Amino acid sequence: MSGREETSEGRVGPADHIVFPSQPSSGATGQVALSRSSPSGPLGDLGGNVLRPRSFADYPGQERVVEILKIYTAAARARGRMPDHVLLHGPPGLGKTTLAGIIAAEIGSELKVTSGPVIEKPADLMGILGGIEANTVLFIDEIHRLPVHVEEVLYSAMEDRRMDLLIGQGPTAQTMRFALQPFTLIGATTREGSLSAPLRDRFGLAQRLDFYRPKVLATIVERSARILGVEVDAAASAALARRSRGTPRIANALLSRVMDFALVAGEDVLSEVTVRRSLDALGIDDEGLTRMDRDILRIIRDRHDGGPVGVEAVAAALNDDRGNLEDVYEPFLVYRGYLHRTARGRVLSQAGRSHLAAVESASGEDF
Repeated sequence: MSGREETSEGRVGPADHIVFPSQPSSGATGQVALSRSSPSGPLGDLGGNVLRPRSFADYPGQERVVEILKIYTAAARARGRMPDHVLLHGPPGLGKTTLAGIIAAEIGSELKVTSGPVIEKPADLMGILGGIEANTVLFIDEIHRLPVHVEEVLYSAMEDRRMDLLIGQGPTAQTMRFALQPFTLIGATTREGSLSAPLRDRFGLAQRLDFYRPKVLATIVERSARILGVEVDAAASAALARRSRGTPRIANALLSRVMDFALVAGEDVLSEVTVRRSLDALGIDDEGLTRMDRDILRIIRDRHDGGPVGVEAVAAALNDDRGNLEDVYEPFLVYRGYLHRTARGRVLSQAGRSHLAAVESASGEDF
């Protein structure tokens, strides 16, 4: 290709350099556009996005991460340009998506949301990046699930704001260079180790989110209850926080379930008794462990003499997926010291044995 030529898809500049035109924020298939000024309404009984904090001032917990991100966004505003790309990693439900929205709001940018599994080929990524306007924040959830050939195309997009695509095959193949608008990529992952080193190195800032302390979770429960118009006493919010596995998403979900029980029982105020009765019925114990958590510990104790045992054997016994155990259940069990991950496999700790014994003594529950 030589010279300059107008096409219906973009403005073609000098030799193989294409500048994408601005497009409406809803242009790319499979994307969800969230602008700073977009109204948000309740989604279902829990309120959905209405519970998400909109600023750092409203975001409880993760103090170290929040302080760093405050400096990061303030510096970007002072420079008057888009900030470096950000990687947020940690267990699910800790607020990575919420922080992405806050970052976009703090720098006055539009936020577009997508996820790794829906970007199956380079053309999908080109459609997303080509459709965003200048100074957009692009949030890719589960970024570790990007296919390798898509990830490789993303390198130059992040580093040089361009995409290099191979057109054709064999000796006639040509590399087309597509210029992109300025953007900041925020990637979220529960498996930082699954990211390739080249992709991980292209993030200028990487922050890990940790499980929340019960006191902070109680604050989150009380805030959510106020937004939803429900009265909850201090003892109830503390009891619910203790059973929320250190995770705000779980705290809000359990709040919704306790509200269901209170509504059916005709109770106007969520009390500690209501919380305990509701969560006991759901099989959630005082430490936040579900029946599935306890079954994992029981299998290791009863069938493998406490371990070590491979995670595949545990997953097979539960008729579950290995990835589900590793991503959903094990992080909290390891965090609380009930389970050890070793080179030889999973090992039940003394704390795990004691907890199982206490639950079984109180309820008679078994596998």
